[in-house]
Amino acid sequence: MTRRFFAILCLMASASLLLCAAASSRLDRVPARDHDRINPLATQPESVAAGSLVYRDHCAQCHRADAKGDGRKKPPLRSDHLKLATDGDLEWFLRQGDLAHGMPSWSSLPEAQRWQLITYLRSIQ
Repeated sequence: MTRRFFAILCLMASASLLLCAAASSRLDRVPARDHDRINPLATQPESVAAGSLVYRDHCAQCHRADAKGDGRKKPPLRSDHLKLATDGDLEWFLRQGDLAHGMPSWSSLPEAQRWQLITYLRSIQ
């Protein structure tokens, strides 16, 4: 392995860790009442298909169609970090957003669509 390749690899790994740490610290601030919320649509099979449409219309332009992010500023949505978050954590994060890191608030989406999106994200893990 060349030094340049190793340096680039280390830089990419560091950037990924920083993005995960920023998202992690944001999810650490989810209020208990939101953290404990249960997805009311999680058991409805049609929610996955509906959530995939929400994803396509609102998320894919940043996180890519395959939900693997762009390797730079847009994190992957197929991740251990997402798997460890509760559905309530994710719904809260969608409502709040994180503009400092480029994530808009999706509070304007109807609540049912946010839950469908979460159901879809769970299905692709």
